Amino acid sequence: MKLKQLFTDDSAVSPVIGVILMVAITVILAAVIGTFVLNLGQEVQQTAPQASFNFDYETQGDNNVTITHQTGDSIDTALLNTTGLNGGAKSVAWSARTGSSTVSAGTSAEFNNTVDWDGETIRVVWTSQNGENSATLSQSTAPDES
Repeated sequence: MKLKQLFTDDSAVSPVIGVILMVAITVILAAVIGTFVLNLGQEVQQTAPQASFNFDYETQGDNNVTITHQTGDSIDTALLNTTGLNGGAKSVAWSARTGSSTVSAGTSAEFNNTVDWDGETIRVVWTSQNGENSATLSQSTAPDES
């Protein structure tokens, strides 16, 4: 092989490398667009907070329960509800029950029950901002009055 012919020869690997790079760019671009279209990025941010609550029942008189955030993450009050009041049919938002927009350790809310507790299960339920996910953060069974 002549040295002059070696430097003038155009048949090389560059077309193959070019095709591989174009395919790789297309695959990466499709993955990024697919993530945004399918809203997969939002699901990562919509995980339930970790928190524990204490339930203090008043069985004489007003039939109130005071729920206190003991430990864990601070939570936006607009995302918290309490279910199980009035025979389990009522869901009450925390936003009107506390003086702040977040529930953090030490924050309490009082809920009234118009009927006797009698073993009612009370739940503190978190719902994600987009409404797609929800989780029961804490639950308690009221004392049986009989």
